[in-house]
Amino acid sequence: MTYFKTLGLHKEPFSTSPDPDFFYLSKEHEAALTNIIIELRLKRGLSVILGDVGTGKTTLSRKLIQALTTRDDIIFSVIFDPSFENEYLFLTSLVKNFEIAIAPTATILDLRQSLERFLFQKGVTENKTIVLIIDEAQKLNAASLENLRSLLNYETNEFKLLQLILLGQLELHALVIDMANFFDRISFKYTLNPLGLAETKEMINFRVRQGGYNAMMQLFSDEAIAEIHDYAKGYPRRVMMICHKALKNLILQNKVVVDRQIIKEIISDEMKHGWARTK
Repeated sequence: MTYFKTLGLHKEPFSTSPDPDFFYLSKEHEAALTNIIIELRLKRGLSVILGDVGTGKTTLSRKLIQALTTRDDIIFSVIFDPSFENEYLFLTSLVKNFEIAIAPTATILDLRQSLERFLFQKGVTENKTIVLIIDEAQKLNAASLENLRSLLNYETNEFKLLQLILLGQLELHALVIDMANFFDRISFKYTLNPLGLAETKEMINFRVRQGGYNAMMQLFSDEAIAEIHDYAKGYPRRVMMICHKALKNLILQNKVVVDRQIIKEIISDEMKHGWARTK
């Protein structure tokens, strides 16, 4: 029997996989998500979400994808790793992701023209909203960014034909700020920060409840949560990794509540093995 079932849970509450059902909407995540959806409705073009490693960018993108799948007026594609070696591979990926038919011998020019026709057909003739989401966008090279800039040029008198959402680490800002014709196209930019103590507590309790825990007593004591927040510095991914270990130790020690001592033991073990404060 897995540990979470022993605790009366029906699902692992602290998996680091980006499950949108377990995504705790902090004030910043909610603000980012709400603004992105508004930008999509208005068809403003380019939105950029920045954040350090482990601040919840990928899970935010999955929450957005979950919302978009309920809309029949939206066509969207997602790239989770934009590490393309050259322009041809990047354009080929876009064409395939949007299921655009092309000849096997298509050139770069052919790919660009196919994307242009697709945007006008779907965006103008069929009145659809075309969305491209790129995670880990700091991995985009100059050629890929230039192609995205070109695609953002396609517009009617009222709106952009491509809605582009870039989610990346903080170095993404340095990449685009030097591209004047790209940076000035950003309609919405937001930076995700680590959680405060109150939101760390809310996130832990939220994920425990989502996992099926329904006892009246908190599974994590306030003192334990304070230790977790202090050590993890509010980075959600790091918080979840510590909480995962804490629940296993809870069972091994035959306790009913994760207390400060359990967290201190985990922190001590991580520091001893050189894993301290990794995000």
